Amino acid sequence: MERTFLKEEHDIFRKALRKFLEKEAVPNFETWEHNQEVPREFWKKAGEQGFLCPQVDEKYGGLNADFGYAVVISEEFERVGTGMVGIGLHNDIVIPYIEAFGTEEQKQRWLPGSISGDLISAIAMTEPGAGSDLAAIKTTAIKDGDDYIINGEKTFITNGHSADIAVVVAKTDPQADPPHKGISLIVVEAGTPGYKKGKKLQKMGQHTNDTSELIFEDARVPSDNLLGEEGKGFYYLMDKLQQERLLVAIQSIANAEIMLELTMDYVQQRKAFGRPISKFQNTQFKLAELKTEIEIGRTFVDRLIENHASGKDIVTEVSMAKWWTTDLAKKVAWECMQLHGGYGYMEEYEIARRYRDSAVASIYAGSNEIMKVIIAKNMGL
Repeated sequence: MERTFLKEEHDIFRKALRKFLEKEAVPNFETWEHNQEVPREFWKKAGEQGFLCPQVDEKYGGLNADFGYAVVISEEFERVGTGMVGIGLHNDIVIPYIEAFGTEEQKQRWLPGSISGDLISAIAMTEPGAGSDLAAIKTTAIKDGDDYIINGEKTFITNGHSADIAVVVAKTDPQADPPHKGISLIVVEAGTPGYKKGKKLQKMGQHTNDTSELIFEDARVPSDNLLGEEGKGFYYLMDKLQQERLLVAIQSIANAEIMLELTMDYVQQRKAFGRPISKFQNTQFKLAELKTEIEIGRTFVDRLIENHASGKDIVTEVSMAKWWTTDLAKKVAWECMQLHGGYGYMEEYEIARRYRDSAVASIYAGSNEIMKVIIAKNMGL
């Protein structure tokens, strides 16, 4: 299928990125899974090659690249493994908050290092008692002179263990009514007294993606680290969630395509009852069905990419894409693992990893149930 929003320069960028990843990531991926972290040296190598935050303005060291480059990066990192999503989160979810709402001084302080790989970022939204319901967060940031005193706990934070800077969602006005009007975004730097990183969380999948708790006990942060205006944090989050959820859909469709490719290869090589299992009608029908659904998903997601890149408000459609593609990826993972037979359950086969790595995508970036609530609301229900 022709993807008209991707031009020759995107293809050249993709080839360079794929070559880089085949050399620097693919051979090391299993070690990174074991260590539950992408090493800092890789981040720096990626930064040196222009693969971190290429959308940032040239005056901070970026390439001022269009959204097509984010698409290429998401798809190529997904090809290595879903556990690489921490790079995409840094590039296209966290750093855009600083780009959009940061002061010039903040941009000068944090953007160059984020592009070079010297600074790894995270966003700290989720708490032990608050996930998709952001208005229910308990973390507070109370003004004390020229500082904020932050208290609370965050959990399931991607890049949390590695992060040099974390955009923390906190209540600067705990008494605000409605509660979401008291939320602000504050950048907290590693090493801040009272700010501790918890241990790496033991997840079922996405082992390469380091995930941890963040703990704030009277952490004193300069008020200069406030992003944008106090009390506007919830609106800033809503403004950026369209891109975050679209990226999850992009990754999920790419993941589904890769799993289908793996399985197409496998069923043509594996024999049963004297012939390749690709010759059995059940195998053909299953793969034909998956190919059809993936093609439908790809067509829809690519349309949304073009609309998002042109600045359109597509919150409803992105919510549709997020839930449908993540559910599709789980379905593809299950069907493809089944077609691998017993070997599909073995860790040495990539389909086993993709099966476990696909499961959480329907939960993060807003659960799929929340996506349906958004769609229903926007339908006037």
